[in-house]
Amino acid sequence: MDGNPKKLHICVVGMGFGRMFTDIYLAHPDVAKVSVFDTNRELLKQIAQADPRLSVYDSFKQILDDPDLDAVHLVTPIPLHEEQSVTVLESGKHCACTVPMSMSLKGIERIVKTKNASGKKYMMMETSMYTYHFFHVKHLIESGSLGKIQFLRGAHYQEMAGWPGYWRGLPPMYYATHAIAPLVGLAGSKVKSVICLGSGTMDKALTKQYGNPYPLETALLTFENNIKAEVTRSLFETAKEIQEGLFVYGSKQSFEWGFTEYNDPYITTAADTAYTGRGGIFEIYNGGIPVHNEGLPKDLRRFSANIPIDPEDTKRILSAKEGSSHHGSHPHLVHEFVTAIAEDKEPFVSAELAANICAAGICAHESAMKDGKKIDIPQF
Repeated sequence: MDGNPKKLHICVVGMGFGRMFTDIYLAHPDVAKVSVFDTNRELLKQIAQADPRLSVYDSFKQILDDPDLDAVHLVTPIPLHEEQSVTVLESGKHCACTVPMSMSLKGIERIVKTKNASGKKYMMMETSMYTYHFFHVKHLIESGSLGKIQFLRGAHYQEMAGWPGYWRGLPPMYYATHAIAPLVGLAGSKVKSVICLGSGTMDKALTKQYGNPYPLETALLTFENNIKAEVTRSLFETAKEIQEGLFVYGSKQSFEWGFTEYNDPYITTAADTAYTGRGGIFEIYNGGIPVHNEGLPKDLRRFSANIPIDPEDTKRILSAKEGSSHHGSHPHLVHEFVTAIAEDKEPFVSAELAANICAAGICAHESAMKDGKKIDIPQF
């Protein structure tokens, strides 16, 4: 924080997944204090006892009313994201929020307008834009190794049976940010339009909450720079192991990751780009890729490494032992948010970029419900 001696006070709200971030914030050199809140009082008590470095809020209103609190990181259920983000920004605090930012275009617009009026920072904490895989493809593009991007694919398969009730029958593309976001980031361009088709059928009990008939949706995105991408997302009644796939096809190299979540990627290099009449000559690499944590402060780099998890050790804050969760993205998310505040700059996944990513998914479902009608993405 050059030129600004004040260190930040951050509150993490939601102590399920949110526990994975508290140790990272505590270790950040520009953070002075970390507080936590959860509506589960017993869980909150256990966490506070496990780590006395964390202070505790008694209510969400107390968070909003605290003039000494700089920023809030929301790790709360999807239906709460819009209203909580707006109230945090209106209270004069910076806001980070897990995905998606909202489940409606009006909600997205409301957050963007509130953010602009408040003068505060908003960041959508999209893990897929900070993984080992994303950083490595970004390096291949920037170094020229990949050549021209010809096409992109994103995939996210996950069975949500047994999750909290608001997930039941959720339109797949409403939560497609893990598949769409890395493509937006690597294409270097916003999504302009989408064509989407739904596939399959679900138990009628799953269709009631959202009026969505599809367990799986596949979309074709057109970017403003005219690159195209295909995105597939499933949530229910599709027998597929969890996968967040990233595929980038270039003129010189192609990067393909993910038949399953933890497979090593394939990198195909065109050894002879001249037309040979024999289908080309290629070199294929299938193995590990660098961690790419050189952009992190030294105290945060340990959180991006593969650290074994002890399931019996329930008293520890999980982030200390699961720094590699979501493929090393967590410390990068924390550092990006803190740095945006400290240096008064827009975070990479800004309100405007997050709006485009989430709107692409919402419009994709609209297209699917209209049998593949082309939908232009509103710009915020």
